[in-house]
Amino acid sequence: MLVHIVIALLIGAISGFIANMIMGNKTNLIRNIVVGIIGGFVGRFIFDLFNISFAGYLGTIIVSIIGACILILIVDRFIK
Repeated sequence: MLVHIVIALLIGAISGFIANMIMGNKTNLIRNIVVGIIGGFVGRFIFDLFNISFAGYLGTIIVSIIGACILILIVDRFIK
């Protein structure tokens, strides 16, 4: 159980960091983790709508990055 939480946090941090680099944002580690984790939910929801699935940790990271990019785009539009 603890291992799964640590892996989710690690995947969230990696995904959030990569998404922030893609979107041109400079943020701290905590925001990267939060954006990556929430982006994972957003990405999974969107890909489930189109019945697309990815397998393994790499697939999870790809879905999280795409979801995090979408999340950053939406948040930046509402904040500005």
